Amino acid sequence: MSWARDDAKVHRVRELMAEEELDALVVRAPDNVLYLTNFWGMKGYDACVFPREGEPLLITIEASEEDAARMAWTEDVRLIRGYDSEDPRPPLARTLDAAVEAARDYERVGLELSLGTQASDRMVGEPTTFTAAWFDAFPEAADATPLLVRARSRKTEQEVERLRLASEIAAAAMEHVRGELRVGMTEAQAAALWQGFVHGEGTGWHGKVELALPFSLVWAGRGIKTFTATGDLPVVEGEPVLFEIWVCADGYWADHTKNLVLGELKPDYARLEETLVHVYTWALSMAIHGQSMSELDRKVREMLAEAGFPGQPTHPICHGVGARAHEPPYPHQAGGGEFEDGMVLAVEPGAYWPGGGGLRVEDNFLVTGNGVEKLSPFPDGVVQCPS
Repeated sequence: MSWARDDAKVHRVRELMAEEELDALVVRAPDNVLYLTNFWGMKGYDACVFPREGEPLLITIEASEEDAARMAWTEDVRLIRGYDSEDPRPPLARTLDAAVEAARDYERVGLELSLGTQASDRMVGEPTTFTAAWFDAFPEAADATPLLVRARSRKTEQEVERLRLASEIAAAAMEHVRGELRVGMTEAQAAALWQGFVHGEGTGWHGKVELALPFSLVWAGRGIKTFTATGDLPVVEGEPVLFEIWVCADGYWADHTKNLVLGELKPDYARLEETLVHVYTWALSMAIHGQSMSELDRKVREMLAEAGFPGQPTHPICHGVGARAHEPPYPHQAGGGEFEDGMVLAVEPGAYWPGGGGLRVEDNFLVTGNGVEKLSPFPDGVVQCPS
């Protein structure tokens, strides 16, 4: 399916362009192309020239013509050849030629000069990379990354709706696994249950999602750590199975951590859950319009240290979610900034024991003046599976 042009988003970007006195943006990170055109490409061979006035231009390969006609907001689409019998260069060289030609008449152009990370294209197996030639082709370009960060940090109503869809799919997949999880099942088998539901049922979700892709890290009991690959440890009665999960629904992401247990949760885990949910609840009370980002990060870490987990967690407590699973803002005790209405945040305190085992709780929340709104219907904490 396609979405109607998000005029609120377009207006916001153009207001910021006027502030920065930029005549056009030239972007090719898949998440920024998606953000400005609604086109989520297959191979990352795409670009967008987005003027402050006039119609944006989408550049993509000929094989994606039908996708562009269906998805893209802009009617101005320039097709380049994926394979050219007379040109041995890779397709991105032809994308660059088209972008340079399209931006030729703009005096002040903004480029993604300081892009740190990016979401991938729909194929995901070959992440998009930038060559020196891309930057060299626009020697006078300004850095548009801070502008795009400012625009993307606050979500429009349409973006929030899309993030809700991703969260709904993630939650439905967790309910599916909750009914299927068994003692002795491996971490990888549990992950496959969740991933299979997301891709199989999330694609076409309520007639609003064209493609849903799953990503997960699943750990059982002593396999729960800050960050490691899913393995083959077995599910054990009384010990949690932690699902660090991401759903990408047509380019918009959900980032959750959910926990299941078969049988009664063992006492040491029950005490840890109580501690962590207390910290999590406090963090959510701070994530409101006008509150300090640095104070949230500092205080959560202090509370965890007082509970016996000094220096934890080694991952962020909070970050933005949108056209990437991890995007600004990134609250940090040594940083600045305040939370603003319209931000969508992943809040994720965690605590881990030496040698393995622990918990993390996480969901996505819309910041409002009256507190935060949870986007996923699946419960936080450790959820017991039916016997």
